[in-house]
Amino acid sequence: MDVILVPGLWLTASSWDDIVPALEAAGHRPHPLSMPGPAVGDLVIDDWVDAVVTEIDRLDQRVVLVGHSGGGNVVWGAADRRPDRVARVVLVDTIVPHPGAMISEFPVEDGVVHFPGWEFFDADDTADIDDETRARTATQVVDVPGRVPTSPLTLSDERRFEVPVTVLSGQLDAEALPRVLADWGDYADEFGKIRDVEVVRLGSGHWPQFSQPERFAEKLVAAVR
Repeated sequence: MDVILVPGLWLTASSWDDIVPALEAAGHRPHPLSMPGPAVGDLVIDDWVDAVVTEIDRLDQRVVLVGHSGGGNVVWGAADRRPDRVARVVLVDTIVPHPGAMISEFPVEDGVVHFPGWEFFDADDTADIDDETRARTATQVVDVPGRVPTSPLTLSDERRFEVPVTVLSGQLDAEALPRVLADWGDYADEFGKIRDVEVVRLGSGHWPQFSQPERFAEKLVAAVR
């Protein structure tokens, strides 16, 4: 399979470096992407979706889309644009967004969102990332265009619900995830319309590609089909 890997906020294609070899060893063709940055102009989330759609259109075969965190919004938007070209969507510690959803709100400075530092995030999300990994990955982050995290995602094609979805969740399993989503309104409605969905618990924090790359790669390879 051609596997398009979309990072979360502040991350680039390099965030998949420890995962790419396992996909290649399984016979797949990984395509890790970096999203367009501030130098491109006044971007919104749909511009990031456009970048993934361009990659889908460049490839000859159906693809698997993998999105980590906020990258999940991006790949779900791309699946909405090209439902007939996507064999599966894999979401890494995130959930499908509903039409008009945004990623999250962060402070904007000089038109960009800077990486807030590992200490900004909940302890449960970062507890399994050691100090060496935190220091190494903090040097690889990039600024995010200021409007991307809060701009509404466009979703319009009901055929997106026919695309199989795998959720690789840090802490939630197939029973716990729907219970959590029950309090999330439109997110629960979007999730409930997917015809073929599986949930796999990783037992990790929010960045398994950094904290447990071997185990995460194994689960991702199993999901790509």
